[in-house]
Amino acid sequence: MAWSVALACASAGEPAEVFGPGLRPDPGAAARLARGLYPAATLVETGDTVLDFALWPYEDELFVGAYDERALLLCDRRLFCLDDDARRVADSVAAALPGARCGVLVLHSVISGCWFRWYEGGALRRDVFVTKEDGVVVDQGERLPVERPFWTAIDQGAEDVPLPFDPEEFGLALARSHMFGRGIADRGTDGFLPLELPLRRFKLC
Repeated sequence: MAWSVALACASAGEPAEVFGPGLRPDPGAAARLARGLYPAATLVETGDTVLDFALWPYEDELFVGAYDERALLLCDRRLFCLDDDARRVADSVAAALPGARCGVLVLHSVISGCWFRWYEGGALRRDVFVTKEDGVVVDQGERLPVERPFWTAIDQGAEDVPLPFDPEEFGLALARSHMFGRGIADRGTDGFLPLELPLRRFKLC
């Protein structure tokens, strides 16, 4: 399956413990986060949806989920730009929950690449950007344990162009380990499926 994803996910605690049945959405907190990210824009709330629909928003919209002061989700295609504004959005979500952990994942179904940022307590710990054609573009901070098998060939002297691992598999492994504690599309024995998480939809005017 080819994924397009522009997602920031923060949790106040281990993701596997935070994300599960019973998470209650807080529309008011979602609206405050959206307006804090884009104070100069006119934001119009246009209803509710689920993460499955929201992973790759149109350019004039964003999706926000806030849950019990324990977790935040943001889907915003501006993250795909990988520019200063994308980093501002990522940094802001990472700092929105005191002491939280936050992963930011960008994948695209056509451009075979992955951008991932990892924060702890609002501080950036890991920043990595890889593409199939360009290899390793950014590799900053200590690598996370789930990454290590992907880097084996490069660490043993292989060229990184073309990249010797699949960027999508790399990104989804990071999401499974550090963002939700399970695969984005994996329903657990508890019945919880990340793709069914509710989010508020906002249009930027």
